[in-house]
Amino acid sequence: MDWKHLSFAHPFYFGLLLLIPFMIWWQRRTGRKADSPALRLTTLQGIQRIKPSFRVRFRPVLFVLRIIALVALIIALARPQSSNVTESIDSEGIDIVISLDVSGSMLAEDFKPNRIEAAKNVALNFIDQRPTDRIGLVIFAGESFTQCPITIDHNVLKEQVSQVKSGVLVDGTSIGMGLATAVDRLRNSKAKSRVVILLTDGVNNTGLIDPNTALEIAKAYKIRVYTIGIGTQGQAPYPVQTPFGTQTQMMPVQIDEPLLKQMATQTGGKYFRATGNRSLAAIYQEIDKMEKTRVEISSYKHYAELFFPFACIAIICLGAEVLLRYTLFRSIT
Repeated sequence: MDWKHLSFAHPFYFGLLLLIPFMIWWQRRTGRKADSPALRLTTLQGIQRIKPSFRVRFRPVLFVLRIIALVALIIALARPQSSNVTESIDSEGIDIVISLDVSGSMLAEDFKPNRIEAAKNVALNFIDQRPTDRIGLVIFAGESFTQCPITIDHNVLKEQVSQVKSGVLVDGTSIGMGLATAVDRLRNSKAKSRVVILLTDGVNNTGLIDPNTALEIAKAYKIRVYTIGIGTQGQAPYPVQTPFGTQTQMMPVQIDEPLLKQMATQTGGKYFRATGNRSLAAIYQEIDKMEKTRVEISSYKHYAELFFPFACIAIICLGAEVLLRYTLFRSIT
């Protein structure tokens, strides 16, 4: 029996359970009267040596059977039911591609523990907030690569996000290729809304596709682009390989904000500047609010009647009491 989804159609019948204490009190009262002596004897010593018979010792079983029958009957009258809820989810659907810069500069430590890890953590939280949307992941540096195609299987997507690291692609910053690859993932999508979230910390300095060309392709497919420039103001600590090992050096932060603003405004998106972990998280929260998915959930509840087993228990116990009372425990008086 599924106790978690158990309910009762007529729970007020449980008020009849108050009869049980009264029945117990009445049984004890009548039992004491039946045990009252009918004869006066000078001594009970001889009678006390006589052990009670099987019928005397087990006669209370009749009363127990009657109590069980009453409880089962009351439960049956209350009509226990097991409910099963079926939900039908109808979603407009938004297809989103996160395009993430993984160039060497993303290892800068102005974010904790660094820019790329901070971007990954915020992206994972963003994915958890969009359970009905298809989301994909593109990474780019000097070239671009589809880390995960758009999918509704967010467990697979989150695993791919967790595996992202700097150094897997040719170093550099190709914003044009990062956007173009993301647009290519979305161009055949039938979703009502198609969105690219592009995050970078640099200036376009390489790549086979010019950023303006990628922007025109996004506009042609009516794909909205949100751009995020990640990096503190001024200088940031960068890990640099030296003959003496990895050392941290302060280097200027250079972000092509005019280009990122142009990409966002011309596609109907918005440009954001993240200067710390908190501001980056707030940016993703704002994007989440602006790109809301309309979801309609229809619930259908089905009931299965469970009174029959309790009715059977009541009939069996009552029948057993009557049978035993007039056979094995039959009184001669």
